[in-house]
Amino acid sequence: MQSPSGFLEKLVGIRRDIHLHPELSFEETRTAGLVAEHLQDSGLAVIRNVGKTGVVGVLRGGRPGKTIAIRSDMDALPIAEENDTPYASRVPGKMHACGHDGHTTINLGAAMLLAQESESLPGLVKFIFQPAEEIAPGGAQAMLADRVLEDPSVDAILGFHLAPELPTGTLRIRSGVMMGLSEEFVLRIRGTGGHGARPHQTVDPVYIGSQIVTALQAIVSRNIDPAEPVAVSFGQFHAGTVFNVIPSTAYLNGTVRCMTPDVSRYIRQRIEAIVQGVVGSAGGEFEFEYIPNCPRTINDPTLTALVEGVAVDVLGPESVQSMPQPLLETEDFSYFSERVPGAYFQLGTRNVAKGVTHPLHSPKFDIDEAVLPLGAALLASIARDFLRDGGRASR
Repeated sequence: MQSPSGFLEKLVGIRRDIHLHPELSFEETRTAGLVAEHLQDSGLAVIRNVGKTGVVGVLRGGRPGKTIAIRSDMDALPIAEENDTPYASRVPGKMHACGHDGHTTINLGAAMLLAQESESLPGLVKFIFQPAEEIAPGGAQAMLADRVLEDPSVDAILGFHLAPELPTGTLRIRSGVMMGLSEEFVLRIRGTGGHGARPHQTVDPVYIGSQIVTALQAIVSRNIDPAEPVAVSFGQFHAGTVFNVIPSTAYLNGTVRCMTPDVSRYIRQRIEAIVQGVVGSAGGEFEFEYIPNCPRTINDPTLTALVEGVAVDVLGPESVQSMPQPLLETEDFSYFSERVPGAYFQLGTRNVAKGVTHPLHSPKFDIDEAVLPLGAALLASIARDFLRDGGRASR
């Protein structure tokens, strides 16, 4: 068995290799190859090209039993890294700014640990390395289409995300709704373009779009119960090509985040009504799309209790936090936990002394690599207890 220091060194090497060579959604061919190689070296059966560029490692125990899956994501983001480290991204305009290099490494570490005791384990562990979590529709649906939870059928699934707002080694989880749902809306406004000196001869889509951006904020502040977690945000507003020409069209793209399908349906109705009123009063036309993105991530109570109990043993009772309310962020792990009982948690990686404090999706994001063996040991312990307890939470 490898020494703790040797295990840390190995995981750090894997993580930095992935970080040096980030790949965007559904482009993770190099990362998938590295994952497959390490899984094979640990004696697991490997299935490639699941959900396009995904990888599955299968660890069979020494006797029959349940099947648990552990899912991690592999893709990077189109962000130019600003860190000055030996392992900073070598690919211009791409970096692991969301910690997926750490997720992949931790899952590999769990596979390495459990492979050393496979003969004593009942059942089976599927290690799922998912592509394209950062886009919609993402890699989860592609992997499900390739029957990733079947042959053999999975009884439960674990997922996690590194959290730079939590101290390294701190776990946060809640039973029930862990994260909300998200929808995307797209709005194309058609007006009448013209000279910037003669706005009265135009139907200005920039003005119309600006009014819509402002008006839609009233949905949250005036139409929704203040106690209800909701966000309506715009991510794109494109119009025009030159300073003195009022354009003919404008494009707006945004997101709705909330906790229930009923609230989502109501917000959609309000957006359409407001857009119709604003555009119509200005004499323009519009096209509107409302696109489902991710459903809610709902944690199974029994599996959540198991995660909390194991985390107390592995990380210490002071390092386990219960979340008072769900997050508005979304995760396509939800598509897996819609099919089988799931538990999704956050694992802290903040280290002020090391300067590891930047948020997710920042060009300066990094992780405290001490979390790698901690996370691997935690996942391995949860899977081990699940299999040995026959899928029951014994704590």
